[in-house]
Amino acid sequence: MPDATTDPVPAVPSADPSSAPSSPALECSVVLPCLNEAETLAVCVRKARGCLDADNGSTDGSQAIARAEGARVVDVPVAGYGAALMGGIEAARGRFVIMADADDSYDLAALGPFVEALRGGADLVMGNRFAGGIAPGAMPPLHRYLGNPVLSFIGRLFFRSRIGDFHCGMRGFRRAAVLGLGLRTTGMEFASEMVVKATLAGLAIAEVPTTLSPDGRSRPPHLRTWRDGWRHLRFLLLYSPRWLFLYPGVLLMTLGLILGVALLPGPIEFGDRALDVTALLYAMAMVLVGFQAIMFAVFARAFAMNEGLLPVSRGLERAFRVVTLERGLVLGVLALVAGLAVAVYSLVNWGSNDFGALDTRDAIRVAVPAATLIVLGVQTVMASFFLSVLGLARR
Repeated sequence: MPDATTDPVPAVPSADPSSAPSSPALECSVVLPCLNEAETLAVCVRKARGCLDADNGSTDGSQAIARAEGARVVDVPVAGYGAALMGGIEAARGRFVIMADADDSYDLAALGPFVEALRGGADLVMGNRFAGGIAPGAMPPLHRYLGNPVLSFIGRLFFRSRIGDFHCGMRGFRRAAVLGLGLRTTGMEFASEMVVKATLAGLAIAEVPTTLSPDGRSRPPHLRTWRDGWRHLRFLLLYSPRWLFLYPGVLLMTLGLILGVALLPGPIEFGDRALDVTALLYAMAMVLVGFQAIMFAVFARAFAMNEGLLPVSRGLERAFRVVTLERGLVLGVLALVAGLAVAVYSLVNWGSNDFGALDTRDAIRVAVPAATLIVLGVQTVMASFFLSVLGLARR
């Protein structure tokens, strides 16, 4: 590894790898998650010129190969890509850590740009395969032209990240900075979690071009296209309540209100066709679903803040100071009373006709908004109490 000190060749570490602190005299460790990589592990270790290898339950003799090549092996009992990497990161002794796959697809002899960027002050240095070059056959077309670009775009959109290749397996970082992120996932979505949490935490992130070559294994890769792609997408959605709940909720509620208000006076005619009370019913349903989605966004964000899954939102903190339990209860009761008032008006109007037959359209045009206001009022009251509980936990 050019200009970088790597792990020496010690014995297997203690049973608690997290107890091995970063050594001031050791600048950089290399972590290779390994599960049955006997065909390629030796060349990867040689290229890294001394590394720390986190083994994830290999049964093909990979551990012995790694030790023979001068690597320190960390046995990680929990299966999974993320679990193996976290085991290696916790046991690493260097101030910097560089991780890569053990299938010889990344050039472990060219770690210089990563180390230099870390020396220059970056907390996380991502490789970019699209900028560095992808050799023919190194990445399936579905991954190259759809999976990786789409997921990386979603990551940039949701979290305002500037990373061009969210899922590059070769990256370097300051060990202390990444350990401070509290990474939790054990599977392939670990790659997304690291970038997302580093972005949300405001860490200094850099990107350097890196190459990707066809891996040297004769067996199929561990990656499963649809399963692992969904796990990445699911993680991105769960960590962005705004895009999962808030924005769809605001859109639904706005469209429902616009359409509902337009339909209250009477039908909207388009030539010989018209939108009438049926459309009004659907519009009010959009309002209710949109309101619920907005509340889910607030609940999820508050819960994630309490649990340390997401950083504190200053905007949400200010909103909690303005929208207190008491004010929420007042708003909910007002909506409930308004709905009941409309319902009473409808009943009185029916009584003025001796409770006889009513025009169905006119009755629905009054009953649907009344029911909507009543439901919104009850939901607001319950949401106010629930948010107050979350607020107690937060304080």
